[in-house]
Amino acid sequence: MTPENRNAYWKANIRLVSVLLAIWFVVSYLFGIVLVEPLNQFRLGGYKLGFWFAQQGSIYTFVVLIFVYAWIMNKYDRDHDVHEE
Repeated sequence: MTPENRNAYWKANIRLVSVLLAIWFVVSYLFGIVLVEPLNQFRLGGYKLGFWFAQQGSIYTFVVLIFVYAWIMNKYDRDHDVHEE
């Protein structure tokens, strides 16, 4: 692996992690704590939306982000020729 390819791979990884952490922050902190009152005006499955994000939404989002990270990193691995056979 060339140094340029290694740097490109690392930058892509850091960019992906940053985006996924930002999404998790928005869902868990902003939706679950800061914006809970405005979100509670809506309902999801019989529960107030702000409550749902605080109790379940952030957990579901985190699990989905794990699968998204694995899927995208597998693509990055193939693109940068560091994949496993």
